[in-house]
Amino acid sequence: MNKHQPDDAAAAPAARRVRWPKSARAGGQLHGGPIAYAVLILFTIGSLFPLVWTAIAASRDNNRLAQTPPPLWFGSNLFTKLDVAWTDANLGKAFLNTTIVAGTSAATIVILSTIAGFAFAKLRFKGKNALMLIVIGTMMVPPQLSVIPLYMMVAKLEWTDQLQAVILPSLVSAFGVFFMRQYLIQALPDEIIEAARVDGASSWRVVWHVVFPAARPAMAVLGMLTFVQTWNDFLWPFLVLSQTGNPTVQVAIAGLGRGYTPDQSLIMAGALLGTLPLLVVFAIFGKQIVGGIMQGAVKG
Repeated sequence: MNKHQPDDAAAAPAARRVRWPKSARAGGQLHGGPIAYAVLILFTIGSLFPLVWTAIAASRDNNRLAQTPPPLWFGSNLFTKLDVAWTDANLGKAFLNTTIVAGTSAATIVILSTIAGFAFAKLRFKGKNALMLIVIGTMMVPPQLSVIPLYMMVAKLEWTDQLQAVILPSLVSAFGVFFMRQYLIQALPDEIIEAARVDGASSWRVVWHVVFPAARPAMAVLGMLTFVQTWNDFLWPFLVLSQTGNPTVQVAIAGLGRGYTPDQSLIMAGALLGTLPLLVVFAIFGKQIVGGIMQGAVKG
């Protein structure tokens, strides 16, 4: 053997003496470099800019907004415009109505979608695949096609300008059923359901004590998405509700700034007020929702 070539016994301790960076070790925390931080800062500024610009525009008047370059800092009329928008659009009642509509729709969609998703994911019954295809097929139909027959039905029931005209059509969601089905296929093992059956649990007890706890992360995500979508819905509430009767937030904001020359700053003030509740909800429940998404990803 060549005397200049180290043997395996000498090479092994040398290999063990190699010190890897802390971030490269198993379980170590990865740290981004300056480029990563710069990119994240740019994306954060780009995400916040529409909201900041809305507040800036709400604090100015039409003459200043029409000038070039546009204003890039706040004026002195922000709280005045917010007060006028709150009063003129009757946003107090609109917030209450929208909270009722969005909360009811989110709760029913989450519960019904979880039950239906469990049935399609884990139960065996005739026509399951065909029914699932029909549910998915309804997602391909543009919602504008159902506006006329749905409005005729609401008018015949004399529900115009009443909240049930907005709530009842949004109690179920094909996307919610598909979303919960895909989640429960991976997150809910068949062994747990079989163990509950062996212990004598009925189907509803399995749903309550097994399915709901396992689907909690996905239920939180679906509930948040449904609440935001219902809060921002405009077309159907605008057709069946009036701005002076039972408006939702988006219908009430649509009545702001009317006239030969619309008051853009007043419209921006109403839009800012309509956005703030969503920001508050996400600030309170955002951590739980993001944690639920990560927990679901780990389970999957």
